[in-house]
Amino acid sequence: MTAVRTTAPTRVPMSSLRKTALVAGALYLITFVTSIPAAGIFYGPVLKDPNYIVGPGPDTGVLIGGFLEMILALACLGTAVALYPVVKRQNEGVALGFVGTRVLEAAIIVTGIVTLLSVVTLRQAGAEADALVAGHALVAAHHWTLLLGPGFIAGVNALLLGSLMYRSGLVPRIIPLVGLIGAPLLLASCTATLFGLWGQFSPVALVLVLPVALWELSLGVWLVVKGFNPSPITAGMITTNTRPAYQDAAV
Repeated sequence: MTAVRTTAPTRVPMSSLRKTALVAGALYLITFVTSIPAAGIFYGPVLKDPNYIVGPGPDTGVLIGGFLEMILALACLGTAVALYPVVKRQNEGVALGFVGTRVLEAAIIVTGIVTLLSVVTLRQAGAEADALVAGHALVAAHHWTLLLGPGFIAGVNALLLGSLMYRSGLVPRIIPLVGLIGAPLLLASCTATLFGLWGQFSPVALVLVLPVALWELSLGVWLVVKGFNPSPITAGMITTNTRPAYQDAAV
């Protein structure tokens, strides 16, 4: 019995650029799916009940919301790290600005997590009626982090990354165009909320945030499904391992 080397079935290797697109797209989808349950579902009791800090009941929902927002913050950082090597070829200064604002957004999100988990800590310690003011202050601080981080800074992110994606043609231009249209709307909405023209969770504010949400969702889906479009800035970045694979078979 002798051993011979036979060629394994041909398999097209995934390029490093395709892997980058896949990782970046998956991280964008993670930011989308973690932000909605955290703010809209699990944080509901602490945000809506003014007496939550002194009330009865479990804190599990808020803790789950904090965990999801930690994943959100890490995914925000991941999108910037994953995309920077590619988009810096279009404009390194703008790309670096995108990384910086993405880091700032993640830091503000983490600050918001700390405020609500502090409410949980005081509640579990048996806070009494005199802690109501502290609870209200911490919830108010969370509202400000929500306005400034996932609100205002997210609009700046959309302007920076949207301009890079639009000019480079890495994805169909309709996708970053949605972000470039939605970013000024979101910034205007956050500014109006800041000066009290309408509420942070008013119907107008919710409508004006939709284009940026659609931009991030469509970008994530496209990068996962299709990857980057052929573009001059990606020339020379595609590296594949074309070495044949072999396996030993006993005959």
